[in-house]
Amino acid sequence: MSTQSRAGGLDIARLRSEFPALHQSVHGKPLVYLDNAATTHKPRSVIDATVRFYEQDNANVHRGLHALSARATQAYEMARDKVRGFINAADASECIFTSGVTDSLNLAAYTLGAGLKRGDRIVLSHMEHHSNIVPWQIVAGRVGAEVVPLPVTDRGELDLARAGEVIDERTKVVSCVFVSNTLGTINDVHRVCTLARAAGAVSVIDAAQAAAHLSIDVRAIGCDFLALTGHKMYGPTGIGVLYGRRALLDRLPPFRGGGEMIDQCTFAGTTFAPPPARFEAGTPNIAGAIGLGVAIDFLASQDRATWAEHEHELLVRATGALERVDGLRVVGRATHKIATVSFVLEWAHPYDVAPILDHAGVAVRTGHHCTQPLMDRLGLKATIRASMAAYNTAEEVDTLVAALHKARRMLAG
Repeated sequence: MSTQSRAGGLDIARLRSEFPALHQSVHGKPLVYLDNAATTHKPRSVIDATVRFYEQDNANVHRGLHALSARATQAYEMARDKVRGFINAADASECIFTSGVTDSLNLAAYTLGAGLKRGDRIVLSHMEHHSNIVPWQIVAGRVGAEVVPLPVTDRGELDLARAGEVIDERTKVVSCVFVSNTLGTINDVHRVCTLARAAGAVSVIDAAQAAAHLSIDVRAIGCDFLALTGHKMYGPTGIGVLYGRRALLDRLPPFRGGGEMIDQCTFAGTTFAPPPARFEAGTPNIAGAIGLGVAIDFLASQDRATWAEHEHELLVRATGALERVDGLRVVGRATHKIATVSFVLEWAHPYDVAPILDHAGVAVRTGHHCTQPLMDRLGLKATIRASMAAYNTAEEVDTLVAALHKARRMLAG
C-alpha cells in the first residue's frame, strides 16, 4: 500500500495508523472500508478520550459539587465550545447536544412545528434523507401544513432555477441537505438559505455528510439551524448537535421535559431554562460529547486542504475506473461532489453483488440509503455506494474495481 498520496505528500500510512479498526482482515482479506457515509472509523485519540472519561471522571454534569462532577462538567462544556468554533457559531449556547442528526432534525421540526398552521408550506429538497422528511411530515400532518419537494435534476443537482415554483409566501421552513448521502452532491446551501430568508422562511441545514469533508461556517452559510452528527466526522456514535440562532432558540418551546431543562418547577406550573439547557433534558451523552470534542481537535490538527485534494483524487480515480466496468452506470454527475460514488449494474442487483465484495474484504453500502424519494425521482430501487474518507487509498479503490470485475464474471453468465 502506498504511503504517500499525490495530494501534497499526504502521509496515508501515518494517517491510517491512528485508526485501529482499519488494521484488520475480513474473510482473510485486508479490510477495504468504503462505507464512510454510513459511519467513519475513530482515531485512537477519540477512543482514548471516551475510555478516560469512564475510567477517571465518570459523573453527571451540572449537578454535583464534588470533583468528578466538576471535571465532567468542564469537559462537557469545553466540547460545546469546540463545536462553536468548528462551525463558527456566535456563542456556545447556540449549540445543543443531541443524539445525532436524526434527533437534531426532530428537535427542529417539533419546536418549529409548534408555530405552524394549516396551509403553511415546508419545502425540502428531493434528495433528503428520511430523517429530514419524516419529522416534517409528522408535524405537517398534525397542523395541516404541506411538505413539498425542491426539484432535483437528472444530474443529481438541486434545480434552484425552479425554486420559485415551491418557495413562496406560504413557505415557513426550508430544510436542505448540505451534501447528499446517496450521490455525494454538494449543494449551494448559502443560496438555499438566501431564498428561504427572502421568503420569510426559517432555514434548516442537514450537515451530516459535510462535516468530515468541508469547512462549515454557519454565519457565512446564513442558516438559522444546522444539524451535525459525531459518528460521520470521526467521533462517537450517539452524539450530535443542533445549531440554532440564539434569537430563534429563545422563542422556541422545549422538545422534551425532565431534569436540567427547567428554571422553576411546581405543581402550579413550570418555567424553562434558557438555551441550550432548555433542549437538553435528562442526563446527556457526556462521554460522546467529550469524544466529539476530541474528534474536532483531531480534524483541526490535520491539513484539511490536503485531505480535500486527496479525496478528490480518489473520487476521480473511482469514477473513471468504475465507468470502465462493463454494464455499470454511475448515478449522480454533479459538478461539485465529495468522494462518494453510487452506481447500478445491468447484470445484477446490488444485493447480489455486495456479498461478493464483502468476501473480497470490501465494505460498501447497498440499498436506497434512506432516500427513497430520490430513488423514485431517478427511477431506481437501489444502488451500490462507495464512500471514501481521507484515510482511504488509491489501491483500495482498485481493489473495489477488481472485485466488481470478478462479480461480473460470476453473475453475468
